[in-house]
Amino acid sequence: MVERGDLSLPKQRDCLIHYFKCLCMVEPLFTAISSDADSDSDPIIFVWYDAFNPKHENGVSSERNSIQLEKAAVLFNLGAIHSQIGASCDRTTALGRHLAMEAFNASAKFFYKLWQYFAKDVSATLDLTVLFAESLHWLLSAQAEDLKLQQRLHHNNTNDDASSALEQHQCALAFEYVSKLYRAACDLILCDSVATAVVVSFDETWITHLSLKVKFFEVEARRRRSSILPKSERLPLFQFRPLDDNAESITEKLVTGICHQWIHNQHRIPYIDLSLSEYSPFKIIDGGKLVAYPWDMPPPYPTNLSILSSSSSSHVLAFPLKKCEPLDLYESLRNYFVLKYSESVAKRVEGLLQMLNKLRDEMQRDDISLPVRRDCLIRYFKCLCMIENLFPMTSSPNPPIFVWYNAFNPQEDSSQHNIHLEKASVLFNLGALCTHIALSCDPTTFQGHRIAIDALNDASYWFYMLNSETKKASATVDLSINCTDMLCEIIYAEIDDLKFHSPLSQSDRSPLGGFVVSQLYRQAYDLLTSGPLAESLVQSSIPQYLESKMQTLHVKTAPIDVTDQFLSGYCTAQSLLQQGCQPLCLDLLSEAGPVMIKDGNLVANLRGSNVAIGGDELPDNR
Repeated sequence: MVERGDLSLPKQRDCLIHYFKCLCMVEPLFTAISSDADSDSDPIIFVWYDAFNPKHENGVSSERNSIQLEKAAVLFNLGAIHSQIGASCDRTTALGRHLAMEAFNASAKFFYKLWQYFAKDVSATLDLTVLFAESLHWLLSAQAEDLKLQQRLHHNNTNDDASSALEQHQCALAFEYVSKLYRAACDLILCDSVATAVVVSFDETWITHLSLKVKFFEVEARRRRSSILPKSERLPLFQFRPLDDNAESITEKLVTGICHQWIHNQHRIPYIDLSLSEYSPFKIIDGGKLVAYPWDMPPPYPTNLSILSSSSSSHVLAFPLKKCEPLDLYESLRNYFVLKYSESVAKRVEGLLQMLNKLRDEMQRDDISLPVRRDCLIRYFKCLCMIENLFPMTSSPNPPIFVWYNAFNPQEDSSQHNIHLEKASVLFNLGALCTHIALSCDPTTFQGHRIAIDALNDASYWFYMLNSETKKASATVDLSINCTDMLCEIIYAEIDDLKFHSPLSQSDRSPLGGFVVSQLYRQAYDLLTSGPLAESLVQSSIPQYLESKMQTLHVKTAPIDVTDQFLSGYCTAQSLLQQGCQPLCLDLLSEAGPVMIKDGNLVANLRGSNVAIGGDELPDNR
């Protein structure tokens, strides 16, 4: 974080995020050291310089034996890095403005976290005070809304009703809102003479810039409000406008697809990523040990699943996965782009189409590990969301036909030119694959127990998402709402079953808890046997499994692993960062997504490549 000045902005951001997670893991150690009066160990002193007075010779610094200073400073730098990413975007293009807006929004949210949760607990330099964190939050929020307004005005200029009274009314409110954001940032700085002096010494144009922004947006709001409609005649203020259907916006349309249609699970517990993701800063290996994981190393990536035991859990039922027929998506989709747009447009999205086709081939492989297969399915689903608006491909002479077999009856299949069948099948397999991961865990260990629960939580989320897709596709019974409801009920019962059999002392359990778990299994059994699923699934292992679970509930105990305090800290950090601080759109600037933007085109994301935003390369440093 300190010495690698040669890293690109996205890589600096990833490094800061990983470091922040690790800080949250070791935070309990600092509490223990400070409360141990007999400790002979030398304290760890963190030294940070004021961002607005950074010269080490005579700069203003903070020196504290407090991890809170380190965490606050890292959060500040996360907000600053995102602001630099936004400033590096080519804001003359619609795509560049969109990505810059997401980056400024992310920056504003990091400064919001600093303002609300960290600045008040750390006595540090002026840049880490509550006043400055709040002012930077409003400033970055204003810049994001400024770009959003630019996007709106650019779009309205292409429409005949751009000068309508309603449009003027809506724009007036937008200009007024942006002016308030800029004024909030400006007032906070000007109300404190020390803050004003520091900002002026850093860059004297800041105050002037903010003041001019406030005046401009206020005047523009008044001008547009002059043609406002009477309240009785106003239409709803928020109206959805589709993107222009032209070659210039094709990359932006696909990017918008992944942002608007991919529903990110904000409430997902991140514990499972400790073993099953390539993008965490450490791994769990034999004996529950935590080891450093080289997140920036080139592929291939090692996968150590020692936490997954060969002894299956008796508390989990692994659902079968759906199989599909092979399909060459690349040729059919590329021909569609050529026919509807042009050869040049097809070349711009060729990287996405190649990755889409490759991921579809990879997702059905049985010789890859469960985590790699899960990540493949997630990436493929994101790509499907990007191309969903292309369907139905009525103008294509060779539309893709998706063929999927019933997971519980492989002789039955669905064959449709409907991307919702493809999305629903992928979601089903994501849920089923998570049950396989949970089954592979050893619930007698603390880590295995928690990872199994998180895997089942993931499974319930994918099946929840599946319900919205099944309504748009007529498919086999395994994709019906009745079936997904029944599978969700089984998962809910298994989660409570695992919690009841937690490797803790038996004093935390009561006979009532076992009865509640048994009743949850009963609800799933009733859904299976009383509805249309009874005939379809009677030959499967599900009825026998549920019957046995309703009859038998037993308890196992095991000691708590000492690494749990670190893992809990990691979960806390991941949850904090997931709360809007990492917009999905910015995955296109990261090494974690299936595709990235380079020179305005969508290309397969090969690690180590330079990242371009809206047509311009990001500089290595600013």
